[in-house]
Amino acid sequence: MSRTDSSAGLSSATLRADGEQVHLTLNDGTRIPQFGLGVYKTPADETAEIVRYAAKAGYQMVDTAAFYGNESGVGDALQDFPDLYAVTKLWANDLGYDNAMRAFDESARKLRRDVVDLYLLHWPMPKTGLAVESWKALIKLKNDGRIRSIGVCNFQPEHLTQLIEETGVKPVLNQIELHPSFQQKEVRAFNESLDIRTEAWSPLARGAGFDGEIITSIAKKHGKTPGQVTLRWHLELGNIVIPKSVHPKRIDENLDVFDFRLDEDDMKRIETLDRADGRTGPNPYTASF
Repeated sequence: MSRTDSSAGLSSATLRADGEQVHLTLNDGTRIPQFGLGVYKTPADETAEIVRYAAKAGYQMVDTAAFYGNESGVGDALQDFPDLYAVTKLWANDLGYDNAMRAFDESARKLRRDVVDLYLLHWPMPKTGLAVESWKALIKLKNDGRIRSIGVCNFQPEHLTQLIEETGVKPVLNQIELHPSFQQKEVRAFNESLDIRTEAWSPLARGAGFDGEIITSIAKKHGKTPGQVTLRWHLELGNIVIPKSVHPKRIDENLDVFDFRLDEDDMKRIETLDRADGRTGPNPYTASF
């Protein structure tokens, strides 16, 4: 598959419906694939095989984390596919400057990468007061050439503001829970105002809403599955998306979203699915691990 760069406005539809995947430009000048494989809850002993399958299918990015317990499996697959863009994360219990440094060393060792493409703070954990200190460690690692780009997960606007005001360094992206039932419009808009990309975790919400009239009718209209329509919705919004699956058929199906576009009416109908109580994961303000 071809690699097409896009550095247009963050909210623009940045994925072409002609079979070509797009790489998006981040605010540090590096590029990231807009579509990748998530491996949350992928069994450690199956991870390498699954990542290898996805890479052969055309996936260009893999997203893991220390907390997932499968970085070593990802690292095994990266030996066979060194061009895969690799993302991992600093876990909540490893916050603090020295802890972050040690945790990154361990993640890099498991991934078997001298340089990690993207390293993220997994949660803001505001009650610990350690996010800024941890962010300074990531900045040091980036300046030392051990990480190409640094970002965050689950950060709300006030958390982002604190990081930037106290360090002067913006994250390149903010990975948040995001799907049609929980669209996070305010956080997305805040990210965009700071030239921070939005990445969606749980982009399919484990299939929630797939049997609803809106998604099913749009899927029928385009000759696609509800999951493919949902992933296409993310891409039309300009989101980076990392659907997770351990099933080859579903891995292939998820990737088959580059030959159609959603029209304005489709997008407006999906927008009506947003719910204030649509969150399925932890709340960033109250999460504890």
